[in-house]
Amino acid sequence: MKRFVVLPFTVLTLLQLASVAAPPQQKKKSTPVTKKTVVRRKAPPPVDPTLGDNIDGDDLTIRRAAVSALGGFAGSVVVVDPSNGRVLTMVNQKLALRTGFIPCSTVKLVTSLAALTENIVNKSTTIYTSRYVSYNMTQALARSNNQYFNILGKRLGFERVHHYAEMLGLGEKAGLDISGEEPGILAAEEPKAMGGVGMMTSFGTGISMTPLELAALLSAISNGGKLYYLQYPRTQQEADQLEPKIKRELQLAPTGLDDIKDGMRGAVDFGTATRAAYDPTEPVLGKTGTCTDAPSSRKMGWFGSFNEVGAHRLVVVVMLTGGNVSGPVAAGVAGQIYRNLSAQRYFIADATPKKRSDLPEIISTMPCCAVAH
Repeated sequence: MKRFVVLPFTVLTLLQLASVAAPPQQKKKSTPVTKKTVVRRKAPPPVDPTLGDNIDGDDLTIRRAAVSALGGFAGSVVVVDPSNGRVLTMVNQKLALRTGFIPCSTVKLVTSLAALTENIVNKSTTIYTSRYVSYNMTQALARSNNQYFNILGKRLGFERVHHYAEMLGLGEKAGLDISGEEPGILAAEEPKAMGGVGMMTSFGTGISMTPLELAALLSAISNGGKLYYLQYPRTQQEADQLEPKIKRELQLAPTGLDDIKDGMRGAVDFGTATRAAYDPTEPVLGKTGTCTDAPSSRKMGWFGSFNEVGAHRLVVVVMLTGGNVSGPVAAGVAGQIYRNLSAQRYFIADATPKKRSDLPEIISTMPCCAVAH
């Protein structure tokens, strides 16, 4: 009996049937490539901070340096002679003279002087801000450590903090008959709903400060403890005839002013204000401040400073409002002012001071600073 081999035929037939029954293969649809949209924040448009300013009586050399450094920033610059309280220039006068803004970390100067005078700490006292991290006052000022000054505030208590803030000129007009000036605000009670006294002494919560108030405070630190009334002469004759007027002598620890100067120098040398440094032989001392002003929702950048070299010593306060600003940015503006004036040999020119009366006139127009308990 013959055997028929049918396997190849069968397999072939099955494959043909399968190909007929199988649905046609569908082409894969190509997925369209979507381009990622990069959203870039637009820088705020430049402004002219000099609009409306009256420059009669200004030191024009200093004003040109300040205007050039400020550029298109929304903000204000105030420059003062710490030896007599004369305002040498005020850029963006409308902003500088208004009620003011939160001082941010510049308030740490007040906290430091209060803590030193009340023997809460000395310059070398170490405070642990966490389990393994500690600071002394010089380091804390240079690095602007918030927790350190929060701790000092709680140890001082509100009444003593208020006493020294008032003594140093916060909450009152800094100027003597400066047209349009409004005082800042100093809370009469502890701002408990906003972090209490610790936030007051580290960020300035409960305080509204003007650039003039900070300039007067820094002048007192620079000159050894005389809080002058700021005077803004409007003619060259007024500038030539200006007589310094002391508001009050500061009652502080004997070494308190020198102690905080180390931290202010450290801020510029290695801390938050390195952008202000321009020449190691012409040191600048200062304190930065960065935060948001709650009432206006504006980002704030502060830098208050003074130099300690040469014939012409200056206090330079830079306040920036809105946009991508900060204390370090404000320090850069101030540094450019010092650098510009140094290039013109301003700090070594005219080293012989003009003859004035031997003693400044002391004026006290209001009681100040009831003794804290």
